[in-house]
Amino acid sequence: MHGPVSTAWSLVALCAATGAYCLLRMRSGVEEQRRAAGGEALMGFGMAVMAVPAAVYAPPRWAWPVYAAVFGAAALRALWSARAGAHHLHHAVGAAAMVYMSVAMAAAPTAHHAHGAPGVPPVTGALLVYFMGYVLLSGARLVPAAVPAAGTGSGGARARWGDRPELARACRLSMGIGMVAMLLAM
Repeated sequence: MHGPVSTAWSLVALCAATGAYCLLRMRSGVEEQRRAAGGEALMGFGMAVMAVPAAVYAPPRWAWPVYAAVFGAAALRALWSARAGAHHLHHAVGAAAMVYMSVAMAAAPTAHHAHGAPGVPPVTGALLVYFMGYVLLSGARLVPAAVPAAGTGSGGARARWGDRPELARACRLSMGIGMVAMLLAM
């Protein structure tokens, strides 16, 4: 990605940590959470790899089509899974955005020599609007509506840390922020 090196390394750390947490969430006892966590781990690690500054590591030319193929398959899988729930549509949009960025990065060396119209490409703009809206909505969902009294809840049983919905939401929020940063850096 283009942009300041310190920003890129911060993005790498954020996305890698998110991917690692999502791998841990795959140990959940709930099948749907495991499936969602697997897709989110792929996105987190894929974003981390893509955000490594080009000055440190420039992937070989063949890597970008491989990234596009992997995330294209993830997008198709998410679309197939969307029959059961709307959250999978977000996974499909995220994977499609990764395909778009992979294709853009593959074309980047030749794009520097082209003198096109200034401004943000329409696809990048649409993805930015989507992910900014997603970040705002996800952030609002993290704000607690009411704090339950101590000792209340479902029989006093606490959810395992990997099954806690607020941690999953924070994970998705951080990936949304990372996606906005990556799209802005394009």
